[in-house]
Amino acid sequence: KSFANLPMALSDEFDWPQFSEITGFLNSTIGGWTDSLYLRLRRRNRCNHRDLQNISQNGGSSGNLLHLIKSLARNQLLDNPAIVTYATIGNDVCNGHRDTLAHMTTPQEMLSNVLQALRYLDARLPKGSHVILTGLVDGRFLWDNLHDRYHPLGQLNRDVTYSQIYAFLDCLQVSPCSGWLTSNETLRNMTSERALQLSTVLKEIARSEKFSNFDIFYMDFPLRQTAEEWHKMGGEPWQLIEPVDGFHPSQIAAALGTSITWQKALQEWPQVLGKENPFNDQIEAIFKDQGGH
Repeated sequence: KSFANLPMALSDEFDWPQFSEITGFLNSTIGGWTDSLYLRLRRRNRCNHRDLQNISQNGGSSGNLLHLIKSLARNQLLDNPAIVTYATIGNDVCNGHRDTLAHMTTPQEMLSNVLQALRYLDARLPKGSHVILTGLVDGRFLWDNLHDRYHPLGQLNRDVTYSQIYAFLDCLQVSPCSGWLTSNETLRNMTSERALQLSTVLKEIARSEKFSNFDIFYMDFPLRQTAEEWHKMGGEPWQLIEPVDGFHPSQIAAALGTSITWQKALQEWPQVLGKENPFNDQIEAIFKDQGGH
């Protein structure tokens, strides 16, 4: 019984798409709460019920996404328009190589990869769809807020810090991000500089490119606003990072990020979210809960 859920955990790469920022649909019991773009869209219009796809992968860069995106399930003629969130977060600059800078995506590669992905979407999304390009994160946040804290492995005896974990992973050449999870401040800054260059590419694509079946928008990765919001709620920055890997956003960060993305869309691109469905109550009365999701 202990391993009954192992096949599902393995297929999800030990991630929790059911609690995630974009497609989360279950109440979280893992150190936070669930709020997602999907749940908010469903509340706004009950016809969005169960209409979600999570096409992602650990380490999914703009290059990897060219393969992942082919699992998109949308009928261009019969289905309603889709909202696609395109976010590689840090994966285009994160790798475990010793010469990490040489293995980061270049601005030219980013431009080529993203345009290929968008052309693929244009050939498959129903007319009237929307695509949101999300900029890369500034991963210096990780070292700045975690390096001198104790990792869960070292909390009992107060003997293992995140900086030691990062160094150990780097030594084994299995670091998820040699450019940011390092004591080398110059390297951390150079990694953030490349991330900013790639975000600029995304911003320019959103500004200048036009597609037949969707409009396109850009937003910065909302880490700064998330940290500010969490601080107002009495939280600490380190709580926004998943404690075991010391790298991915925590459940709290995901939920807060949803709110920031939603507010931006509501204020700047309300057409993306669609209108509130005046028949929501009737839909709920007729179809009931259907066992949730």
